[in-house]
Amino acid sequence: MTLAALTLVTVHATAQIGEHRNVVSIGVNGGYAMSNVGFTPKVNQKMYGGMTGGVTFRYVCEKYFNTVCALQAEVNYTQAGWKEDILDLNDQPVINPATGVAEDYSRAINYIQVPFMAHLGWGREERGMQFFVQAGPQLGLYLSESTKSSYDGHQPNTADRANATVAQETMPVENKLDYGIVAGAGLEYSHPKIGHIQLEARYYYGLANIYGDSKKDYFGKSNNGTIYVKLAYLFDLLK
Repeated sequence: MTLAALTLVTVHATAQIGEHRNVVSIGVNGGYAMSNVGFTPKVNQKMYGGMTGGVTFRYVCEKYFNTVCALQAEVNYTQAGWKEDILDLNDQPVINPATGVAEDYSRAINYIQVPFMAHLGWGREERGMQFFVQAGPQLGLYLSESTKSSYDGHQPNTADRANATVAQETMPVENKLDYGIVAGAGLEYSHPKIGHIQLEARYYYGLANIYGDSKKDYFGKSNNGTIYVKLAYLFDLLK
């Protein structure tokens, strides 16, 4: 009897550790994306700014001790790319002799991005604030690209540049599928009558290259990197 009683107590205690949840939420998200490309050989860059936004899906499956466990996925349109920092050896803007103005070049690369993340939260689930972290894989499908340059139709002034790598300026994106790892942290406010509002900072590190990386290719590495600042609104479909 004693052994049976101890077994029942143990099973009951174990069952209380993880509290089942079955909450399905959907919503929209939007924000700002700051991107660059990790080129080898190096290309001096500033962050390229673009918009990101789409739909968000979340499934809360369990509360384990004080941790709310969920899966969150999104389908987003994102403007990524890079903006070159064109300076001479004295850190001064390089002037193009044909135009007489400072050289400027940027490339916009538009993607459909699908992050699929494990989501862990601590705090109030239904009425109040919660801190969360989330991470997982992200796939990106290339849609289009465009360039802006202050010397369109003219040769860049490579003689005065501190970094004379310009092959990327005339090369279209070769690899249409992008993939990597994304991770972020943020705050979520929840209320039964309002829904859920998330504010998050997130970083994406690309594991694929936008250009070929074989020995015969110019770049050995050309992966995307993006910092996102996002705001999302979700409401519960199933609870």
